[in-house]
Amino acid sequence: MNYISTRGNAPAVTASQAIINGIAPDGGLYVPESWPELKLDWNSLKNQTYEEIATIIFDAFFDDFSVEEVDKVISEAYGSQWQSNDIVNYHNEGDLVYLELFHGPTLSFKDIALQALPHLMTIAAKKLEIVDKMVILTATSGDTGTAAMSGFGDVDRTDIMVFYPEIGVSDIQRRQMQSESAKNAHVFAIKGNFDDAQRSVKKLLADSDLVNNLKDNHMRFSSANSINIGRLVPQIVYYIHAYAKLLKHNEISAGELINIVVPTGNFGNILAAYYASQIGLPVNQFVVASNENNVLTDFFNTGKYNRQREFKVTNAPAMDILISSNLERLIYFLSGRDSDEVVSYMRSLDETGTYQVNEKTYANMAQFVAGFATRESVSEEIKEVFDQTGYTIDPHTAVGHNVYKQVTLNGKTILAATASPFKFSETVLTALGRQSQNGYDGVEQLSEYIKSEIPKQISELFERAIIHTQVIESEQMLSVLRHSLIN
Repeated sequence: MNYISTRGNAPAVTASQAIINGIAPDGGLYVPESWPELKLDWNSLKNQTYEEIATIIFDAFFDDFSVEEVDKVISEAYGSQWQSNDIVNYHNEGDLVYLELFHGPTLSFKDIALQALPHLMTIAAKKLEIVDKMVILTATSGDTGTAAMSGFGDVDRTDIMVFYPEIGVSDIQRRQMQSESAKNAHVFAIKGNFDDAQRSVKKLLADSDLVNNLKDNHMRFSSANSINIGRLVPQIVYYIHAYAKLLKHNEISAGELINIVVPTGNFGNILAAYYASQIGLPVNQFVVASNENNVLTDFFNTGKYNRQREFKVTNAPAMDILISSNLERLIYFLSGRDSDEVVSYMRSLDETGTYQVNEKTYANMAQFVAGFATRESVSEEIKEVFDQTGYTIDPHTAVGHNVYKQVTLNGKTILAATASPFKFSETVLTALGRQSQNGYDGVEQLSEYIKSEIPKQISELFERAIIHTQVIESEQMLSVLRHSLIN
């Protein structure tokens, strides 16, 4: 099974090569040349563990990895570092099922992929006889950087550089990044937003002089962002697992269509659900939920992508994004794998900040519906869900729940609950009508109010020293990278 670029001007590569490269040399994103031939036997899957289902998906998409290599990745990625033996948990409220993806080391859905990616990358490098040090370059709106450092921290022959916006991340997210103690971690806040960081990271990845300079020093770039296919594929697993568990508990019948609601900014998490549908997951509607940076809502409602708008710092900060990188992959498939069409849109986005898909491609988006939630409605949603059900959700999941109520859906719906409410204790407490205290006092306050135990990841976090405090302009990213890695 080969991977090719969405922009059609790069050679086909194996899964290992795609994982190592991160991004294709023509600037495109790697996609499967064809979908793997995989028959999902739901009667069997409903009785399988998360690890067993992950093995099936990894075997299908990473077919140049041996059985032993896949088994090693799975055992390392989904072991004792998880709060839940099932990796993911579920909370049912009638036809709505919360898919809890936040029981990993950093309490974010991104752990599920980023606990696997370092092992995928290490094995891929060995397979390709690469001896250079891997430089993992990551832009984050809060959770990716923390989860990436948890996965790559002190991994042999690896350095990880994380850039996050100075304003917008939660106090817990900031503390998680600033207190990272791994010797190979380099963390910088930037004066700007996530898009500034992501744009600069992409520029660095494509800087031929820098790439050659690193090569001379026996280093090479890769990425832990969801542009890396090794990050995206592990996310397919939990949608397959969710359907299998619904079937096991007789909440659906095999083949019955479900809906999937995902709060998303960079479009990776919901793209994984789309990938799952392409290999046999029965889906009726995909619901794209945005915060006030609602560029995706407008796109799916009009076919026009327009990032030329005010960037808003919201109370759902991980979604404060105006350039949704993974959307390029969806457009590639919905355009009938037309690379020329994709290139024309991406060029227009670079040059004008906008593009308009043609009528045929737009018609193929019918399976996607979209909406957005304001900052006020996020707070109202947290309170309403708690008051009515006693269940506590974080602000990103609240975005998803609010949009779920806006659209008309038939049948069972899975809502991706992407982060623990304890990561955003101040926002959650304020929404619940409480005056939030500072730091760990606020975490304890939330725990007492919602009658839920503080996750050990949070309690241990406040025992760690603050290490990374440097704030830079986005234009300084190249110089601090050179200083951190080469000088």
